[in-house]
Amino acid sequence: MNLDRKSMILGAVSLTASAVLVFAPMHPAAAHPTVDIAVSNWKFTPAKIEAHVGEQMTLRFTSSEGVHGVESADLGIPKTTISPGKVVEVAFTPKKPGTYVIHCAVLCGEGHDKMTLTVEVKG
Repeated sequence: MNLDRKSMILGAVSLTASAVLVFAPMHPAAAHPTVDIAVSNWKFTPAKIEAHVGEQMTLRFTSSEGVHGVESADLGIPKTTISPGKVVEVAFTPKKPGTYVIHCAVLCGEGHDKMTLTVEVKG
């Protein structure tokens, strides 16, 4: 093969590779959002969060006082205990849109019945 033919073939291959890189669809890496939630006696802060159907989300809980818990069969969140001074992470992937109210899963005192975390899942 002569030098000119090799140069033409290499040029064509390089041009094709460049076109593939330039025109290939760009898909950003899927983000897995993490939400920090402070837990104290009888409240979650923030008390309301937003999630999206089919997107994994991680909740990172820290308790400053009292032992608390979360659980939601609808969201796929297993019963999880949150103890003071520890960081607890729970990952879940919502399957359908809606408003989900998660009540504290550990009897924690006089304000226990009002201790809720609302997860608004968008379609």
